[in-house]
Amino acid sequence: MNIRDSLLALLIAFNIFATGTTECAAAEAKDQITILYDAFGTNDAMTKDWGFSALVEVAGKRILFDTGNDPEIFAANVKARGVNLSDLDFVVLSHRHSDHMAGLSYVLSVNPTVKIYAPREGFGIYGSSLPSGFYRKDEALPPEMRYYGGKPPAVMKFGSAWANANFELIDQTTEIAPGITLISLISDAPGTRELKELSLAVNTAEGVVLLVGCSHPGIERIVEAATGINPRIHLIAGGFHLVVAPDDAIAKVVTALKDRFKVDAVAPGHCTGEPTFAALKKAFGDSYLYAGLGTSIPVGTNGNARRGEGPTLDDLATYRKLAGREDPFGILRSRGLRSGSAL
Repeated sequence: MNIRDSLLALLIAFNIFATGTTECAAAEAKDQITILYDAFGTNDAMTKDWGFSALVEVAGKRILFDTGNDPEIFAANVKARGVNLSDLDFVVLSHRHSDHMAGLSYVLSVNPTVKIYAPREGFGIYGSSLPSGFYRKDEALPPEMRYYGGKPPAVMKFGSAWANANFELIDQTTEIAPGITLISLISDAPGTRELKELSLAVNTAEGVVLLVGCSHPGIERIVEAATGINPRIHLIAGGFHLVVAPDDAIAKVVTALKDRFKVDAVAPGHCTGEPTFAALKKAFGDSYLYAGLGTSIPVGTNGNARRGEGPTLDDLATYRKLAGREDPFGILRSRGLRSGSAL
């Protein structure tokens, strides 16, 4: 075998090795959503309860989205599912309702410094601040009857229910990492008016993977906001907040998701509601993904876009052309030959 053939063999072997290594790494780094808290499912090792939590593993990140309704149940479910919370990239709390955030105390016992994204409230459980000018003052009162003796700080800070937790409060739609966006909306529905809610949108090769907590601002509004990131919505998972909705309201939402937004697949849970499960299953067929407690929902990646690789060297002509102009292993240099010279 001459030097050129040796170089070709080495290049082919290296490409096969590199491709295999990348594919193994991709296989280990599964892109999936694992349901850690919900009130339905088939995993007997986990406890069903009203609330929601999911571990999102996508785009190289491990994101805990919401933390369920009860810290003890949440802790037991996490352990039963074999989930490690000590190496999370961050936590997202969708909104202030207890069935989505009560398990945070357990998360902080395992990972006390983890970054936590939550909605910014004017006066809220995650901590907040207001300029002291927000309240009316009466300078005629004696100092002992005035707040702060009549000399309030310029900014009044209000504590969090979780002292020393690493909160970052979000009040507008924000990209928090490349391709990962928190959609911030406010509910105007009776009963939850002015409630702020965050939804997680991950832009993938197939489109947006959208995780919703309770969809209080309206699932259609959230999806419409997600289309501003990418018009293709690949998957919606989580609670659609239709648990008490009448059939006509359910039908309207299902039609919008299927026909208007042309969503690829749905994986509804939590407050979506049993009649809505049935309607979505009928409309989406095989694109309806079961998302019961303990389920891991695969988040597809484009098979033609292999992460971490350069252009594929896919035929012998390419190898010969490369060998003629490059010397990646130093074979030509060790022989005192120029790259591209005759061998």
